[in-house]
Amino acid sequence: MSAPPLPEVFGNYALGDFVEVVSPAGVSWWPQTVGWLWLGAGLLAYLGLRLWRFLHHWYRNRYRREAIARLQALSTAAAPAGLASELNRLLKLAALAAFPREQVARLSGPEWIQFLNAQCPTAVFSPRQCQLLAEGPYSGAQLEPADASQLLAACVAWVRNHENPADV
Repeated sequence: MSAPPLPEVFGNYALGDFVEVVSPAGVSWWPQTVGWLWLGAGLLAYLGLRLWRFLHHWYRNRYRREAIARLQALSTAAAPAGLASELNRLLKLAALAAFPREQVARLSGPEWIQFLNAQCPTAVFSPRQCQLLAEGPYSGAQLEPADASQLLAACVAWVRNHENPADV
């Protein structure tokens, strides 16, 4: 059994000449006015400037990362006899990278420690640590483990927190 054939005219006779409504084309997401293009260009320029500043700051502070890595390598090893001398050498290298050579190279002893404390918002080195740093390279005495760990921590704090005039 099959269905009977459909007549030639089928459905509602009143809608015979009816034409379906065609949907308009989709709206483009691309900006239509110049204002959006200006806003996009300004935003792109701002992001480019922020990226350049971040990379410049990161590049300028590479000496800090290197000094901290060397100080941490010293902290993992046993305290050698010349630890105060090695700490002074690393601090001097970091200071020479951050400050003008004329200002840093001539300093030694108590002047050197005063310079280091003056570069941080709060003094990093205690009077005992100042004495160890100022006299340690010349005495050659081995530091006590507690003094050595505190001195290493203070040196790392100075490298992290000193104010670099080039960053301002």
